[in-house]
Amino acid sequence: MSPTQPRIVAELGRPETPEETAARKAAASKRHRENQTFSNLIVAIVACLGVVLVMVLVVLRPSPPPREPIDVAAAAASAEPTVGASLIAPELPEGFDSNAAEIRVGADGVTTWYAGYVTPAEQFVSFTQALDANPTWLLAATDGAVAVQTGERTVGGLTWTEHDQRDAEDPGNFAFVLTTEHDASTVVIAGTAADDEIQAFAEAVSAALTAGE
Repeated sequence: MSPTQPRIVAELGRPETPEETAARKAAASKRHRENQTFSNLIVAIVACLGVVLVMVLVVLRPSPPPREPIDVAAAAASAEPTVGASLIAPELPEGFDSNAAEIRVGADGVTTWYAGYVTPAEQFVSFTQALDANPTWLLAATDGAVAVQTGERTVGGLTWTEHDQRDAEDPGNFAFVLTTEHDASTVVIAGTAADDEIQAFAEAVSAALTAGE
């Protein structure tokens, strides 16, 4: 039986030399290692993405349903015995939803009844009814807005002083303020709403202040 003849390489047209054989095998081994490294990298990336996806699914929860609007009338009726005075609860048009209603006592000892609302146009408006207030309280309660008097308006038989700060830099929730006094109450309306919503709100607050007269 004749001995095995060296393999003729087509590209060379002759048998490989031992050096060429060693070089070819080394190159093949390098390609194999590189392919294996790339495959391992892809597997690692896919595994990481899988972990992130699981974490997102575990951590994320459906958004809670919107909180029910606060019943300001019920809150006022509940708070009245604690302050010994009538508290207003304006009857507002549809779309005014209260998100706060509470009794507050400031550092000056003035007791106030506060309610905040989101308007139909998604703006903010509030009223604060202070019992036996004073000018110092009023200045602090309006964040200094009362220092800028821009006019008056009569709403529901009550005269309200206007304090328009909508052109001021960052007036916050006191962009537009109305103030009035009725019996023992000093009332502040404040908010970011447009004129029509401020007017509707002032009409409801005025009606609540003069109810029963």
